[in-house]
This record gives sequence, C-alpha cells and structure tokens, in this order.
Amino acid sequence: MFEMLIFTGILSFFTLVVVVLYSKRLLELSKKYAEAKNIVGDIIMSFNRQMKIQNDKLEISSRKLNVLFSRSESFIKRLQEQEERVQTLAEKAEAPPSVDKALIRIENLENKLKEVMSKENAVLGKIAEIEKKRSRSREREPRIESAIPIKREKALAPLTETELIALKFLAVKGDKTTPEIREQIGLSREHTARLMKKLYEDGYLERRTNKIPFIYHLKDEMQKILKKPEQKS
Repeated sequence: MFEMLIFTGILSFFTLVVVVLYSKRLLELSKKYAEAKNIVGDIIMSFNRQMKIQNDKLEISSRKLNVLFSRSESFIKRLQEQEERVQTLAEKAEAPPSVDKALIRIENLENKLKEVMSKENAVLGKIAEIEKKRSRSREREPRIESAIPIKREKALAPLTETELIALKFLAVKGDKTTPEIREQIGLSREHTARLMKKLYEDGYLERRTNKIPFIYHLKDEMQKILKKPEQKS
C-alpha cells in the first residue's frame, strides 16, 4: 500500500512537471504567435501602403497617357489638314495657265511697248527740233567747238559716272548680261541690277528677256552719241 502511494506521488509529481512545462511552452508559443501576428500585420500594412502608392502612380500615368493620346489625335488631325493644303497648292501649281490669257497678256505687253516706243520717238523728235532752233540762233555768234557736242551733252547730262561707264562698256563690248557688267563697274549684284533696270526704264537700253539673266543692248541712238567724239578726233 505504501508503495502505491509512493508511485502515485511520483506520477503526480511528473504529471505536475509536465503540465507546468507544457503550460510554459504554451505561453512561449502564444507570445511568439502574437509577435508573428504583429509582424504579419506590419507586413500587410506595408504591402497595402505600397499597393496604394503603385495604384496612385498608375492613375497618374493613365491620366498622362490620356492627355498624350488626345494631343496625338489633335496633332494627327493637323498633319492631315496640312497634307490637304499642300496637295491643294500642288494641284494649283501644276495647273497650267490658260493659253488664251497668256496670249492676251503678251498682246497687251506688246501694245504697251509700242506706246512707249512711240512716246520715246516723239520725245527724241522734240529734242532734235529744240537743238535745231538753238543751233540756228547761235549761227551768228562766234562758233566755239565744245569738247562734247550739245546733243550728246543733253543726252548724257542726267547720268552718273557709274551709269556712263556701263553705257560706254556696252558701246565698246556689245550686248552683255548684268553679271558681265557688274565685273566692269565693280558694284554688288543687286546694285548693278537696279542700275541696269533704271537705264532701261529711262530709255537708254533695250533688253532681251527670253533668257535669264537678261541681255542688255545699247540703243542705236546712244551708240551714235557715245561714238561721236571718237569719230571727230
């Protein structure tokens, strides 16, 4: 009987020790579970924050893409409008002018040229009459020969020295273009072109426009005037 009590006591002691150890283990496990739960919660919260940040970035990127897409559509529309305009201009440029209109313009230009020539001849005729009257009024006066004849002086008086050089160059060398005259008088291309146009409009020159650059020709009247001193010398 005593042995049974001892065995029961020992068994109770071991049972108590096992219960204590098991309880202690359960407490440690509960503590670790709580710590693990907190860690998992932090991870989940951090993950949620990251997901929110990424969602915000995706929304911003989506908005930017929508803006870019709308701008690209507008740009494509403008390009199409520009292509249509260019095509319209190309069609207009390729369309040849009416032959009848071109012939009418040429005829009008010829008529204007004839009018200018007739006016020029009338002016030259009046100048000749005036010179004749002056020469008759001076017949009784002592005749002093001038270095430059009166008619030549009248024709060349309005000219500058550069213009006179250009006219003399044409009188000696014959028909020339603006670049060839420019080399002789030493002016710029634009200045030479303006000078030759002025001489043409003032009636000193003729020009051929069937080629570019234009070819300038000294009128026969000016040719005679410029060569008179050389013939008398």
